[in-house]
Amino acid sequence: MLTTNEMNKKAFILLIIGIVFISTTLRAPLTAVGPIISYIRDGLDISNVLAGFITTIPLLAFAIVSPFVPKIARRLGMEMTLFLAILLLAIGIIIRSLGTPFLLLLGTALIGVAIAFGNVLLPSFIKLKFPLQLGLMTGVFTVSMNLSAGIGAGISYPIADGTSYGWQGALGFWAILAIIACIIWLPQVKKKQEIDVVPSSTNVEKAKSILKSPLTWTITLCMGLQSLIFYTTAAWIPEILQTQGMEAEKSGWMLSIMQFAQLPMTFLIPILAGRFKDQRILVLVFTIFYLIGFTGLLYGDISLTLLWMVALGLGGGASFGLVMMFFSLRSRTPMEAADLSGVAQSFGYLLAAVGPVFFGFIHDATGSWEIPKILFIVTVILLFFAGMHAGRDRFVSEEV
Repeated sequence: MLTTNEMNKKAFILLIIGIVFISTTLRAPLTAVGPIISYIRDGLDISNVLAGFITTIPLLAFAIVSPFVPKIARRLGMEMTLFLAILLLAIGIIIRSLGTPFLLLLGTALIGVAIAFGNVLLPSFIKLKFPLQLGLMTGVFTVSMNLSAGIGAGISYPIADGTSYGWQGALGFWAILAIIACIIWLPQVKKKQEIDVVPSSTNVEKAKSILKSPLTWTITLCMGLQSLIFYTTAAWIPEILQTQGMEAEKSGWMLSIMQFAQLPMTFLIPILAGRFKDQRILVLVFTIFYLIGFTGLLYGDISLTLLWMVALGLGGGASFGLVMMFFSLRSRTPMEAADLSGVAQSFGYLLAAVGPVFFGFIHDATGSWEIPKILFIVTVILLFFAGMHAGRDRFVSEEV
């Protein structure tokens, strides 16, 4: 018979495993699309515009849904809300894989809605459950997301091209992971909900008040600019490298290297951020990595492209990990963290959705990638100034 301590230890481990599994479902269903977009387009006989829209729908869903997530979590509890979100994700993945244009778009929209809930709630849930291990657990959360994102991008093409399951199997595969995450998370749903001891009316007032804080908007700008860099580089880096003379297959590997180079920083930076009261030195760190990568891409030797991609990966991992920590470090309670996360991710992902389209437009208008490459550097400088404001030791509620 298990003792109380052994039962608590088992529950603690199960909670961590549940967080890891939910984290792995928040990126792979999205990154699995890019490498097989041509298979989806040809299989459904849809236009390039509609095929490109598949990658934009989730970002728009993030922007629209994120502000409503904290309110729903207050009603249902964080544990139940997360469970329903991952269940919706599994349903969306299955619908997306059924093989018609309408179901592809509907499933993609459901996936975007579901992931928006996970994006907003997991940082605040970690703040609630692991206040003394905030940096470590945020690192576990961000690494799990980015590792699965890289794996999703890596295995979707072999499944679509080398098996009888085709593109539908490559996309539908991730429903298995979502269902497993639901099963592992079930014990958390059965527990007593612990979201906030503050009355609901006070929570609503706080949710409105953080909109008046300048710190809220600089964190939002950080979220938006680092996401814009991520999604725009994911969309255009291979083509930029191909115009510099690199083979298409090799340019794809360069993007994968950039993705995996994020992993060390997504784990290390949250831990360091949790130990520092002032995180501006970490803002300087990711800015330097970004500038090395984008300046090398603009002026550097193509033979050193591997170095530029690693630098961009390190900068991207550091900026993402730090922004995820800002939601917890700049809020006093878990639900305040959820409110801040909801605002930042809503407007941030709306800004990010503009990035790939705008950079592509500038390329078409100028017939060159030179100005877009310069715009990457300008974006990094803006991110630096926003990060330096967000990195100071204070709370959003103090600035109202």
